[in-house]
Amino acid sequence: MTRLQANDGHGFECWIEPAQGERRGGIVVIQEIFGLTDQLKGVARLYAAEGYEVAIPALFDRQERGAVIAFDDPGRGRDLMAKADLDQTMMDIGATVEALTAKGGKVGVIGFCWGGGLALRSAQTLDIAGGVAFYGTRMPSYLDRPLKAPMLAHFGTQDDHTPPEGIAEVKAYLPEIETHMYEAGHAFANDQRPSYVADAATLAHDRTKAFFATHIG
Repeated sequence: MTRLQANDGHGFECWIEPAQGERRGGIVVIQEIFGLTDQLKGVARLYAAEGYEVAIPALFDRQERGAVIAFDDPGRGRDLMAKADLDQTMMDIGATVEALTAKGGKVGVIGFCWGGGLALRSAQTLDIAGGVAFYGTRMPSYLDRPLKAPMLAHFGTQDDHTPPEGIAEVKAYLPEIETHMYEAGHAFANDQRPSYVADAATLAHDRTKAFFATHIG
């Protein structure tokens, strides 16, 4: 684990997965409400195998250091998320982007659930090459400014966390977002939860890899 520091002096832990082979750039993975889980480390390995150095900041370190929440205890994760300040959270993500950028190449962001909404905010406010949201929640709450970077979004047709009207609102405000729908529910790409849908997850990751190949290299 690596320790990074945000602009306000807050120090936080960050998992770094080195790129395999020639380094093509960097990717920041933004957590769900469960913290820096082993499942997310598996996502990091997936993209490291594509040649990207991957970083996962521990965004709950401001609320509870080292917090990793069991998937069957979402209430605790929601409580920590509710205590998180958006500006502070974005400082931590920004510091992680800067740490990867300093090593060379372009940097992209992937967020899941809560992190999907934060990926959208990252594409609006940070110097990144592109952002990807997997079943991003709270995305309509970020519709107050344009995109600075390309954005890709994956949604499940049966996901009650991302209702059709919310997705429509996002697409109306930011029509340039590339959006794909999958016959699946929430967390369909999390291979450690019963909601996992292998075909949808594989297709979404393949599209994400193509997106980053275009925008990062």
